[in-house]
Amino acid sequence: MTKKDRGNVWLGVAGLVINEIGEWLVVKKRYGGLDGRWSLPAGFVNNDETVDEAALREVKEETGVECLVQHMIGFRSGVIQNKISDNMAIFLLRPIERDPILQAQLSELYEVKWIHPSKLLHDENASVMIRELAEKKFEDGFSTLDGINPGDVFGYTSYKLFIK
Repeated sequence: MTKKDRGNVWLGVAGLVINEIGEWLVVKKRYGGLDGRWSLPAGFVNNDETVDEAALREVKEETGVECLVQHMIGFRSGVIQNKISDNMAIFLLRPIERDPILQAQLSELYEVKWIHPSKLLHDENASVMIRELAEKKFEDGFSTLDGINPGDVFGYTSYKLFIK
C-alpha cells in the first residue's frame, strides 16, 4: 500500500513474537526512519482484514514465521508534520512451530533474527519502540472478543473487540 493510498489516517500493526526461550523475533528494516534498526515486523492493514489478521500476515510476509495471536498489548498513535495521523496496534504473538525457519523479506529487510530483550534494551540499533517494550512484561493484554454482531444494519463482515 503506497502512502498516497493510505490517505491522512494510517493504521499499522506490529507483532511482538516471543519464542519458548524468551527471545524476540526482530527485523532490521531496509527503508525509512528505521533503516538499519531492529524493530518489530510491521506493516499496514489492508481494507479486507482486521488488525490482528494484518499482524499475522505482516509477520509471515516479513519473517516466514506463522503465529497465533495471544493479546493486543499496545497501541501507538502520533501525528506526522501536523497532517498525518499515524496509528499502530501492537500484538503479542506466539510462533506455531517450535523452531521456525526464518526467511527475511529482502525487499524490505536486511535481516531477521531472534534476540533476547535484555540485549535489545541496550542495543544502539534497536528502535525506540523496541527499547520501550523491552522494559515491560506481557503476562496480560487486551482480551479478544470475536463472533459478536453489533447489528446487521452496520454490514460488518468481521467484527472484534479488544478490551481489558
